[in-house]
Amino acid sequence: SLWHSPELLSDIQDGYSVSGHLLVCFSSGYFIHDTLDIIFNHQSRSSWEYLVHHAMAISAFVSLIITGRFLVAAMLLLLVEVSNIFLTIRMLLKMSNVPSRVLYEANKYINLVMYFAFRLAPQAYLTWYFLRYVEVQGQGAFLTANLLLLDAMILMYFSRLLRSDFFPSLRKGSAGRDVDGEKFLID
Repeated sequence: SLWHSPELLSDIQDGYSVSGHLLVCFSSGYFIHDTLDIIFNHQSRSSWEYLVHHAMAISAFVSLIITGRFLVAAMLLLLVEVSNIFLTIRMLLKMSNVPSRVLYEANKYINLVMYFAFRLAPQAYLTWYFLRYVEVQGQGAFLTANLLLLDAMILMYFSRLLRSDFFPSLRKGSAGRDVDGEKFLID
C-alpha cells in the first residue's frame, strides 16, 4: 500500500487507500484468529504476552477501521511483519538443529538489521509523531497509550533477542538458569 501510494506518508492521520484499509482489515482478522488459536489450544499461560499484544492490535485496528483515521499509522506499524520473516527463520533454524552455524549467524545479523529497520524505526517515528502532533483525547489518546505500551514490549523483546544471540552469557541468572525461562525468543 505504501509502495504504491507513497503520498500517504504525508498524512498519517487522515490518509486513506482502499488497499491500506483492506490490509488493516485482513491483519485484524489474523490477530483475532491467532488469539483464538492460542486460547483454544491452551497456550494462554505461556503466550500471555502475545495475547496482550493481540488485544492491543485488535482494539487499535478496529478503532481505525471504524473511524477511518490513522490508517497510515497502522500501515507503518504493519512493517514489523517484515522483520517477523527473519525471527521465524531464526526459530526454525534453532528448532531444526542445523549443524552449520553459518546460516544461523548470517540470519542473526540480518535479523538485527531488519529489527531496527522495520520494528524500532517505524515504532520510534510513530511514537514521536503521536506525542508531538496528535490530540491527547479520544482516539488519539487511546492510540498513543497503545503505542507506548508497544514501545515497552518491543524493547523488551529486543533486549531478549540481544541477550540470546549476541550476549548469551547474560542469559544465566544467579541460580544458573535462564532469566527468561523458556521464552520463545530465548529458545
